[in-house]
Amino acid sequence: MIRVLLADDEHLIRGALASLLALEDDITVVAEAASGDEALAMARAHRPDVAVLDMRMPGRDGVSVAARLRDEMPECASMIVTSHAGAGALRQALAAGVRGFVPKTVSARRLAEIIRTVHRDGRYVDHELAADAIAAGESPLTAREAEMLSLAEDGAPVAEIASRAALSPGTVRNYLSAAAAKLGAENRHVAARIARERGWL
Repeated sequence: MIRVLLADDEHLIRGALASLLALEDDITVVAEAASGDEALAMARAHRPDVAVLDMRMPGRDGVSVAARLRDEMPECASMIVTSHAGAGALRQALAAGVRGFVPKTVSARRLAEIIRTVHRDGRYVDHELAADAIAAGESPLTAREAEMLSLAEDGAPVAEIASRAALSPGTVRNYLSAAAAKLGAENRHVAARIARERGWL
């Protein structure tokens, strides 16, 4: 039997998935969780073979949980099931060791097949998401430009970013202007959004 942990903050979706997977002869749902922290606790307690994680959950997100599971329980393969898919999310998930990345529109039968594939040390990435990630290409940003955009993402003023980065406000403005120009964005906020969507932050 393939022992599965389901983690999704939407109770209806999680319950429906558990019921549908229970119909499979070789899959058993050993634990369910509604948040990232609960998913980690359940994984530690139940030692699943595969963790099926929602991308966005309260507390830790699915990628963060997958990274912790990779470090703490390398025998547990992680999958992300999400309705918030994008090239950036896919890049982050793969970097965290996720072995499967699928949209929530996948059928229960197909999800069961993907769980089996991931359990056998295979990988599955939705083809449309993979194409988007490839199309996004490599980041044109320097490490410092990416850092400044990350600090600007939450709308912080230049003076605050400068203080947090231990740089002068003029230097921060230069980095942010260069990043915005490279991304064809009209300001730092749009540049940060573009860079995040493309998986460059």
